[in-house]
Amino acid sequence: MGSNGNSKGNANGNSGRPGSASGQKPIAIYHEHPDWFRPLFEELDRRDVEWVRIDASQHQYDVSSREPEYSLLFNRMSPSAWLRGNGHGIFYTLNYLAHLEELGTRVVNGLRAFTIETSKALQLDLLESLGLPYPKARVINHPSQALVAAEYVGFPLVVKPNIGGSGAGVCRFDNLAELHNAIEAGTIDLGIDRTGLVQDYIPARGGIITRVEVLGGRFLYAIRIELSGEGYRIEVGGVEYVVDDRDGRLLYYDINALSNFVADAPRVVGFDPFARLADFLIAEASYEPIEKSLAAEAR
Repeated sequence: MGSNGNSKGNANGNSGRPGSASGQKPIAIYHEHPDWFRPLFEELDRRDVEWVRIDASQHQYDVSSREPEYSLLFNRMSPSAWLRGNGHGIFYTLNYLAHLEELGTRVVNGLRAFTIETSKALQLDLLESLGLPYPKARVINHPSQALVAAEYVGFPLVVKPNIGGSGAGVCRFDNLAELHNAIEAGTIDLGIDRTGLVQDYIPARGGIITRVEVLGGRFLYAIRIELSGEGYRIEVGGVEYVVDDRDGRLLYYDINALSNFVADAPRVVGFDPFARLADFLIAEASYEPIEKSLAAEAR
């Protein structure tokens, strides 16, 4: 299987030290954003574990290779990659994760989680199956269908791409004339899979949304975010909900199997989530740091 992880000296992971006492295959961090996960890399280095950094935007693998290369792969591919010219990596990742899981590689945020992550339509199906409330919505495959969907959803509404990314492509319409004009002008972009949602616009009570982060399928922390302007299981990620100011209902509207964690976390939430993330990955990989392994041998 191909990998773009290099040695620690090249700032792409601590993948060296063959023949170490642990005999452990490296942990792989699969991602495409150059900056988001530097705190995680630092935590892994601090624990002196072997790991490799894989560039999800430029990658290849050998289907005929049937031997797992990694003790664990942590999938950090982002649906917003298309905003950075790396949209091709999103669909490629679905194939790669399926390949890894077929080999029996432990994958954190694997194929099922990433499939949900990259489809707001599937997220709504999941919420519906769980009986959780969400904003009224219709799924469309062409901008012209927004007019029909609007009859069900009502105004104001938003049209958003199925594969999201930091609010990109989300448009609000307050009446039928605005929506019709946008369709005629060709300004509605449904994104890279040409699928979108027509969804009720929710005025957030107090201008606030709440994001709940999970790690290992368990609660990690929750934060309130002030808005500016307009068996599936998440192992590392978040769920967002909002309180509708019109009637006080709590509505779930976003599921993220990718989390960059809150900025300045020790000050905001009182601890460093990247430290806990590193510990979780090491435990899931059944990894024993070298110093600990040598001490065990000495006994």
